[in-house]
Amino acid sequence: MTAEDGAAAGGEVTLEATPFGTTADGRTATLFTLRNAHGIEVCVTDYGGIVTRVVTPDRQGRPADIVLGFHSLREYETKSADGNLFFGALIGRFANRIARGRFTLDGHEYVLDANNGSNTLHGGRNGFDKRLWEIAGGKQDPRAAAVTLRLVSPDGDGNFPGTLVVHATYTLADDGLRIDYEATTDKPTVINLTNHAYFNLAGVGSAAGVGPQLVRIHADRYLPTDPHAIPTGEMAFVAGTPFDFRTFKRIDRDIRADDPQLAIAQGFDHNWILNRSGNGLQPAAEAYDPASGRTLECLTTEPGVQFYTGNFLAGTYAGRGGLYRQTDGFTLETQHFPDSPNQPDFPSTVLRPGERFRSSTLFRFGIRAD
Repeated sequence: MTAEDGAAAGGEVTLEATPFGTTADGRTATLFTLRNAHGIEVCVTDYGGIVTRVVTPDRQGRPADIVLGFHSLREYETKSADGNLFFGALIGRFANRIARGRFTLDGHEYVLDANNGSNTLHGGRNGFDKRLWEIAGGKQDPRAAAVTLRLVSPDGDGNFPGTLVVHATYTLADDGLRIDYEATTDKPTVINLTNHAYFNLAGVGSAAGVGPQLVRIHADRYLPTDPHAIPTGEMAFVAGTPFDFRTFKRIDRDIRADDPQLAIAQGFDHNWILNRSGNGLQPAAEAYDPASGRTLECLTTEPGVQFYTGNFLAGTYAGRGGLYRQTDGFTLETQHFPDSPNQPDFPSTVLRPGERFRSSTLFRFGIRAD
């Protein structure tokens, strides 16, 4: 899976594999670099399925990295893990929070690994973001390049039931970066997968952060939470609240509004219920940086998106952009709803033997001239 240097400049999408260091237990990680003819470069590692870099040009053609991250594998193993920050990572078994670290399925209660107070967050202390995945394959042709990662999560992993076999495929084509997830199980279980990339369309380390950037979310409703960031069960309308992103709005316009939901999360960290009609990839959100002209479109098959403004980036860790602080990046985590196993009115996250879990998300990168 090695591409000839400069091949992307000739109109092809290329894929290159290089070593990315050695894990603390002595295993070698690999970094995959995907490039297309539009000057877009995406780097993914088999450690945690982490998207380490996304380089795109601005309206003057100047490239910049728009994904927060670190310089080395060791930093991802230590800094990102220690702070529960999940920079760029593939999240599982269950993205977002499960209340009190427990749920009941088919009459059996499962007590999980709690790592967020009493809650289980993003799969627990040893989630998928901290695993070295198998390299299941790669492909390259003039239109697209892809790498597929595979992970076998054994029965009882994090106290979740069932042996779960997961494949995640990262594909770069002309229309952007697509992530496809598939999974099967040998026992009834619950599953919720996502990617936790922090975006800054002005470029990592930009002085203004993401506050001046504009976001639109295709949702009329969102999920308010209790003081422990668990959905209350209400599906509230965004109209007349700071959570109304139905038209483009600066991220920082309402982030400090006097609203109890913003106080709980210290900013935006909520799930929006997407306006969907049918199956397949549909619009979830869009973002635009007026200064650089960079745009981002997010499409997904999922029913929700968690828009998070990096509220707990507290300047504790330095990455490629210096010390990371609140509003240095935002996430668009496409997923099922938080705490779904305990919320019967939410779309089901149950996966049973004989079924196949499938989920897809597409991030389109573009430029506006104005």
